[in-house]
Amino acid sequence: MQKKNISVFLVDDHAIVRCGIRSLIERNSGLEVIGEAGNLQEAYDKVSELMPDIILLDIKLPDGDGAAGCREIKKLCPDAKVIILTAFAEDSIVIEAVKAGAEGYLLKNIDSKNIINAIRDVASGKPVLDASVMGKVLNVVKANNTTDDILTPQEKNILELVSQGKTNKEIGEALFISEKTVRNNVSRILRKINVSNRTEAAIYWSKQMSLK
Repeated sequence: MQKKNISVFLVDDHAIVRCGIRSLIERNSGLEVIGEAGNLQEAYDKVSELMPDIILLDIKLPDGDGAAGCREIKKLCPDAKVIILTAFAEDSIVIEAVKAGAEGYLLKNIDSKNIINAIRDVASGKPVLDASVMGKVLNVVKANNTTDDILTPQEKNILELVSQGKTNKEIGEALFISEKTVRNNVSRILRKINVSNRTEAAIYWSKQMSLK
């Protein structure tokens, strides 16, 4: 059976930017742009119908900011993954976007090949952050305690698999536990390390591993 294309939705208030990104994406096999919007309300109306896999979202739009937009899109389209693609790299904006649930944060000066790689990585469950903003996020999600102090061995194994982009079902199969057990463990892990979503958890784990 032919593998399903990764469907992408574009949200940017500049038509020329959307046109350029669409052209770039459609030159790559396995990816397709299924819609676009110039503001948040238009995006809300369309994504709930189209249910894209990936949403490329600018952070500053005429009717609101991308972080708030990300939260609303996650409600309307829970399975969609959001990549912020913007020219802005201020600490507060980056952190707010990640806390809103964005799986990626890229700056618009990124190489075109890296945009495609990022889309594929995020679609497979791996969070992607521009190198220039990674440190800002790490500084916020780091905790006073290490995982050695606060997580059980099983929770560490689960967090490692979360950081690899594995779904709850895949984690359960790998560790021979039920999907419900994984879900409960992930919720407990998020509380213990004081983060709000899997993207922040993956970044937290990356930080912990870099300290080993």
